[in-house]
Amino acid sequence: MTFDSIDDSSSSVMSTPTLSTPPEFSSDPFPSIYFSKEFPLTAYSTKTSIVSQEKSLRVECQARTRIPTPYGEFFLHLYKNNHDSKEHLAIVFGDDIRSTTLDAVQEGETETDRIIRGAYHGRLNPNKTNQVYRETSSTSPLPPLVRIHSECFTGETVHSVRCDCGDQLEQAMRLMHDEGRGVVVYLRQEGRGIGLLEKIKAYNLQDLGYDTVSANVALSHPPDLRTYDVACEILKDLNIPTIRLLTNNPDKIEQLEEGGLKVTERVPMIPKEWSVQCETQIAQKRKNDDGYTEVDTYLKTKVERMRHLIDIPTIPNVVTDPLSKKD
Repeated sequence: MTFDSIDDSSSSVMSTPTLSTPPEFSSDPFPSIYFSKEFPLTAYSTKTSIVSQEKSLRVECQARTRIPTPYGEFFLHLYKNNHDSKEHLAIVFGDDIRSTTLDAVQEGETETDRIIRGAYHGRLNPNKTNQVYRETSSTSPLPPLVRIHSECFTGETVHSVRCDCGDQLEQAMRLMHDEGRGVVVYLRQEGRGIGLLEKIKAYNLQDLGYDTVSANVALSHPPDLRTYDVACEILKDLNIPTIRLLTNNPDKIEQLEEGGLKVTERVPMIPKEWSVQCETQIAQKRKNDDGYTEVDTYLKTKVERMRHLIDIPTIPNVVTDPLSKKD
């Protein structure tokens, strides 16, 4: 199976309107401006792939390799598909989770060809290209843990604390290592689907007082453009039709089940920022006027305006300047 280059020009951003002061929104997670004439409902009435749905989505694992990490050893799978030109990934813990399209024999290929693209069993040995290796299978009666994770350059690479994306990825990998089995499907849809350029613009709007939802809307984007059809097909290719999903986002559960997967359990992702912390850690936080840090505010917005399923903690009043303490 081969895929031609896909033209992603249709995903280019819309022109940015003249901005005023941050709009006031009601508690409705999709406020009236979301459906205004500047942001027509018909453009994003449903979440569908950019390309025509007449073309049936197909994915293919084109390469796989072993990656040792602080969270244990996993196999990185690189996927291509016929709906976009992006290289989506699967981070796989567990020898018994294998790709159907990777293992399929290609016409005319040699054993060396299969080794180079990662279609081998066991572990490679420089002295034996066909070494005998007994792979272990999971004995757990539970479906594997799965995390559908969207790329976040700012949170994962430059360690921004505007979001908790890097922490979520690390937490998911630790949990899968502890269980000995699991999959992180890593989708290349930066900024909840609007891309890195627009995400950077949205950050500047956030510095002007917009939250993460209203900043996207002010740039003529929906609060969340992500779709998970590719993730569904990747999990099916890995022969995982039933999963336990690591998420706080009900939209992911709904889209995966609509895509034919069975989610037997939602495993909450507790933000490190909202886990139990000692007073000295809280005192050292960089807070805004209401006592929350930037990542706290980001997480609150996801709960209050994007239906995320996690309790907002009460941040205690902590004196941050020791010289201001009174006897």
